[in-house]
Amino acid sequence: MKRLPLLTLIFSIAFAVFFIAPTFLSKQFGLYPMMKIGDVFDIFTPLVLIPLYWFMFRTSDHNAKGVVETIAFFVLAALWVEGQGMHLAANSIGHFLKGFTGTDAYSLANFYDEVLSHYMWHVGVMGLSVLLVLRQWRTPLTEGLTAVWLPGLAGVIYGFTFFIIIIEGATTPLGVPFAALFTLFGLIWGRTKLKQQPLLLFSVAAYLTAVLFFAGWAIYWRGLPEFSQVGIID
Repeated sequence: MKRLPLLTLIFSIAFAVFFIAPTFLSKQFGLYPMMKIGDVFDIFTPLVLIPLYWFMFRTSDHNAKGVVETIAFFVLAALWVEGQGMHLAANSIGHFLKGFTGTDAYSLANFYDEVLSHYMWHVGVMGLSVLLVLRQWRTPLTEGLTAVWLPGLAGVIYGFTFFIIIIEGATTPLGVPFAALFTLFGLIWGRTKLKQQPLLLFSVAAYLTAVLFFAGWAIYWRGLPEFSQVGIID
């Protein structure tokens, strides 16, 4: 349990790297030029992040034997991986369909890439977040954290990344209310438990950060456009 604060920081950094880096790795992959380097990098995303989710899941409650929670973890992890894999494949193939706008092939690839995969993936992200907090809720630390800055810093990193993926993934109808409700829950019902629950502190810091960025983005742009729609990324 004492490893959780450091584990949240490792996880948040890895989460940021694997979600953001592929966007900037747009050169063709030398061994198979039809793929981009970002596509190859993205193959490793679930191979790194799902084990980190599992470490946090197991570390948050060593004594737990709940079959339901374990099944829930694997279902949400499978949804996460299926959405990520669908997005990776459809997005990679979609680069070759730009000249076929209006065709059934383009429409189907775009649906898999921009709609179905994003919602599946992000539901998995949010579901695992809730599951981790619920699991630790019943087994808090007996003593308060001494290094609250670790899960706090991890939460800021994760929250900023969450803001990015929700905006660019166009899943704001799901992600924005989720972040707001989670923040309210944490600040109202969990504020006295933050020092005894690293994952709760991490998550509250994360979704509070995300809410602040969502609000700033909405005020600046008078809405919640994707980064690609305002020319920040291609």
